[in-house]
Amino acid sequence: MSTLHTVKYETKRKDLFLRVATGHFATTNRHTNYYIDVVSQKARLSEAKAVAEALASHYYAATKVDTILCLDGTEVIGACLANFLTKSDNIVNFNRHKSIYVVSPEYTNSNQILFRDNIAPMIKDKNVMILAVSVSSGKTALAAIDAIRYYGGNVTGISSIFSTEKECIGFPVHSIFDPNDLEGYQVWRPHECPMCKEGMKLDALINSHGFSKI
Repeated sequence: MSTLHTVKYETKRKDLFLRVATGHFATTNRHTNYYIDVVSQKARLSEAKAVAEALASHYYAATKVDTILCLDGTEVIGACLANFLTKSDNIVNFNRHKSIYVVSPEYTNSNQILFRDNIAPMIKDKNVMILAVSVSSGKTALAAIDAIRYYGGNVTGISSIFSTEKECIGFPVHSIFDPNDLEGYQVWRPHECPMCKEGMKLDALINSHGFSKI
């Protein structure tokens, strides 16, 4: 199995890390010099809990959340986040002792988000938080915002592990990590990539599921 050497940056929180590799990487619409590995944070319960606790601090007292829409396979983090928001006895919040829906999107052949008839009521007239792995170009977050609005929901904010943006069309983006945590972090459109112009080969194709070495 192919491996990619990653470096783990520790934080003050137990089980909260940022794993990255440097090189020449490509997403579906961007090139970047960093690969951010969040696979363990999505799959390992202790790390998912640490991510959720860090994100929950943004929503304890100021925002009502009825539904968490989990993008990029973040369902484990979403469940932990719902648990923190509904069961915290230490900090007053709108969601304490209430139920929160944790849902995932379904995509049509044209890559539009679809909610089936039995899921749509969890969106309609609900305050929906969008949970993603990262927010960079904003394309995925925008698709989620459009879908929530179409199904009659109210977007209350966007949460992610990593983000280059502080807001997306007026909605706040709360992230644990940002480019200030990564020295020299850059992202480019493919035709503007300086590494491509210098003839440097791609190291891997990357997305929210992981990487494929080239």
